[in-house]
Amino acid sequence: DAAPSLLRMEVFKSCVFRRSACAAAACFWRSKVIPKRPFREISTTPARSTVMPAWVIDKYGKNDVLRFTQSMMLPIIHYPNEVIIKVHAASVNPIDVNMRSGYGATALNMKRDPLHIRTKGEEFPLTLGRDVSGVVMECGLDVKYFQPGDEVWAAVPPWKQGTLSEFVVVSGNEVSHKPKSLTHTQAASLPYVALTAWSAINKVGGLNAKNCMGKRALILGASGGVGTFAIQIMKAWGAHVTAVCSQDASELVRRLGADEVVDYTLGSVEEQLKSLKLFDFILDNVGGSTETWALTFLKKWSGATYVTLVTPFLLNMDQLGIADGMLQTGVTMGTKTLKHFWQGVHYRWAFFMASGPYLDEIAELVDAGKIRPVIEQTFPFSEVPEAFLKVERGHARGKTVVNVI
Repeated sequence: DAAPSLLRMEVFKSCVFRRSACAAAACFWRSKVIPKRPFREISTTPARSTVMPAWVIDKYGKNDVLRFTQSMMLPIIHYPNEVIIKVHAASVNPIDVNMRSGYGATALNMKRDPLHIRTKGEEFPLTLGRDVSGVVMECGLDVKYFQPGDEVWAAVPPWKQGTLSEFVVVSGNEVSHKPKSLTHTQAASLPYVALTAWSAINKVGGLNAKNCMGKRALILGASGGVGTFAIQIMKAWGAHVTAVCSQDASELVRRLGADEVVDYTLGSVEEQLKSLKLFDFILDNVGGSTETWALTFLKKWSGATYVTLVTPFLLNMDQLGIADGMLQTGVTMGTKTLKHFWQGVHYRWAFFMASGPYLDEIAELVDAGKIRPVIEQTFPFSEVPEAFLKVERGHARGKTVVNVI
């Protein structure tokens, strides 16, 4: 056994010698070809940041639950049809104020977690804000219509993380190229209210550019974000528009194209409307007692439609739970629809619908000069709580915008 052992030892020494020689030669030629760098120039690339600044809430409540953080997790693309947008401007809508207080939490959490895998409260920290205008930073593999650097706008559904942050991730079918004629601040004022009004007027009310000419429309709550957009879109389609608002907003709605203005501060709106002709379409942004009399001002048996944006759907689910809330909502909707159907008019509910293709159509109207943004006040990113208080006080005259950049 001694001979094989000696042979293995000689082979081992030979390999070690050749490896040492090769290493020495490599060092020699490297020293000749690659110049030496001073030690102070050697550096490492910092890891990519995984956090961003954002306004969040950690529980539902009043305005003091809003918290600014520098360490909100950076959004990532989970699905191939998603894009990440660097937010330049966002806005605050009444839905954001209501969500801050917990409105709709039951239904929205069901949408966030259909299988009920998560424990209660895992939606926090929650970022509010629905509107965004900004620049695409990253695209999923299936995104074909956008690329990094594109200026875009979108309205984010309320069950997703919102836009009061440096970045937001949205589905590609919720995004549209920003109107070229608008700044980011102007563009951020439109998507959510525009899509809400579009849903009510076009998808639920059945009105469009082809059949709206000459129709008589009544808009209740005409000076807010949805109302100011609704006036403009219906005038762009050729309708005759009557707007209900307070006296100090009458000049604004007339500038937007309203043919007639009813001032609710002068007395009963119901009594004032009796002197006008009946309507083909009513959009109700107010709710409450208006339902008890508004439908009497529709033309009977002509296909006239009343659409309200104030529905008990989310409230029923908050108060009664998912199953009982949906049942109660269905009963209420069915009862009211049938009741008014037999009286010769249509009763409908409408909801916000996120849609990039609809925003494409709206962008064309904006660039054609038929729709313009109505901004009441802008706030810097550091004053988001003040923006919420502004919206919470009500009596809006357009939109409240937050400049993130």
